[in-house]
Amino acid sequence: MEGINTNKLIEEFEALTKDAGGVQRETLKKILEENGSAEYLQNLGLNGKTDPESFKSCVPLVTHKDLEAYIHRIAEGDSSSILTGKPIPDMSLSSGTTQGKRKFVPFNDELMENTLQIYRTSFAFRNREFPLEKGKSLQFVYSSKPGKTKGGLGAGTATTNLFRNSKYKSGMKAIQFQCCSPDEVIFGPDFHQSLYCHLLCGLLFREEIQFVFSTFAHSIVLAFRTFEQVWEELCNDIRDGELSSRVTALSVRMAMRKLLRPNPELADLIYKKCSGLSNWYGLIPELFPNAKYIYGIMTGSMEPYLKKLRHYAGELPLMSADYGSSEGWIAANVNPKLPPELATFAVLPNIGYFEFIPLQDNAECMYKEPKPVGLTEVKIGEDYEIIVTNFAGLYRYRLGDVVRVMGFHNSTPELKFVCRRNLILSINIDKNTEKDLQLSVEEAGKLLVEEKLEVVDFSSLVDVSTDPGCYVIFLEISGEASEEVLQECCNCLDRSFVDAGYVSSRKVKTIGPLELRVVWRGTFLKILEHYLGLGTVVSQFKTPRCVGPMNNKVQQILCNNVAKTYFSTAF
Repeated sequence: MEGINTNKLIEEFEALTKDAGGVQRETLKKILEENGSAEYLQNLGLNGKTDPESFKSCVPLVTHKDLEAYIHRIAEGDSSSILTGKPIPDMSLSSGTTQGKRKFVPFNDELMENTLQIYRTSFAFRNREFPLEKGKSLQFVYSSKPGKTKGGLGAGTATTNLFRNSKYKSGMKAIQFQCCSPDEVIFGPDFHQSLYCHLLCGLLFREEIQFVFSTFAHSIVLAFRTFEQVWEELCNDIRDGELSSRVTALSVRMAMRKLLRPNPELADLIYKKCSGLSNWYGLIPELFPNAKYIYGIMTGSMEPYLKKLRHYAGELPLMSADYGSSEGWIAANVNPKLPPELATFAVLPNIGYFEFIPLQDNAECMYKEPKPVGLTEVKIGEDYEIIVTNFAGLYRYRLGDVVRVMGFHNSTPELKFVCRRNLILSINIDKNTEKDLQLSVEEAGKLLVEEKLEVVDFSSLVDVSTDPGCYVIFLEISGEASEEVLQECCNCLDRSFVDAGYVSSRKVKTIGPLELRVVWRGTFLKILEHYLGLGTVVSQFKTPRCVGPMNNKVQQILCNNVAKTYFSTAF
């Protein structure tokens, strides 16, 4: 393995986390020394001070909205020290699936270094438990065309900024993260064509594939759902050594031509393996006999895809990738043996300065938000909203994520992602999070399993156009269910929201009956296509779970594709 000593990396991580508090103070000092000349910090009267106390008393907590004017100036080409000491070279574009609106986030070399540090750290722990042999990986990764801001800065998704960075490729090679597909496929102009070619490359190198990866679990499930539709066509391509006419992008065709040779033996083998599977169970290890695991972000809004992913994975372990966002990385998975539902992430204390707002359900907090606490002051079992200060001009930035402290690795906390703080279904005193919605859909899904059906995807909204307002749940189902089963699903969804505010409001009819809208097959693919049209890449896409009023295009797609509607009679 070129240049990577996993034991040394683990030792470095152990040393780093022994005195996480001290490392945090040093990290904040470094961030403020490097960026003390920035207009933003100058205006706040920090005057070169670098201690945590001065920093917290001078610098307010902010959201992206508070920084938009500064970020806009940078994007427009103002190269003066606005948020950072050195000019920002690139902007990352968030997917926009959470808020319905894409946003620019500063990206620089320091964030690139943080990314590689996170990847190296989690790889060291992963490789200790599941050592890889020499080979390749099947990666469902996609890059959007790099754009430019008005001022000439690079502008692409967070993943595009990584893939196009020269350090990324060498860094990935060092941790055996080599993709079996050529760059032309990753950077292909059409997602559907790239996906087809990723599958084809995986089959061509099937014996060498060591693991299967995508940024999010959703992309892996989507890839193998697609495989179910196109597997015979893929076998024909391999048999004849000719690429399907569905791939029209010239750069992609030329790259694939170099890999394809007529191989009837391989085609027959794959055909036989696929024909022998029962309902595609264990498809991934059947296709890729030397794969050690499946890797990607599998927590939070990705959890609903785990059941289908496990179906494809058979006995292969699922491993959740690290914890971060478009704004930067936070923590690494150093316990790779834990299943995704129990995954925790240890904060790297030197990649940013982190604070945590305690989230307590008590009357006092309704009027006054508790003061943030430091990285080493958090308590096991408590929930917090995370605050980030990074090397790219975000200071005391509210990420909007709710995390739970599950334990400590030496003195750094191990976090579990709970939900997005603002993704909440609420009409009056009720408060249901994305996780509550997920649990409710899981309960209803059990009724469908009895009918040999499954939930393909789901979303929700609050309808206050009626009086009283009600929750609306959109389900896409894998086949036809009876009226009785769907009515029972509707009642089950309603009953499964156990929040006291919701239950009492339903009983006294200040919240109306829950409405289930079953949508046509392919509706959620239309939502994906909508975001691809806005420039999001598939590997960055997350299905919007709670569609707010600002996200009217997604609301429109959902409402225009309703096949059947049911109203709950549960209360």
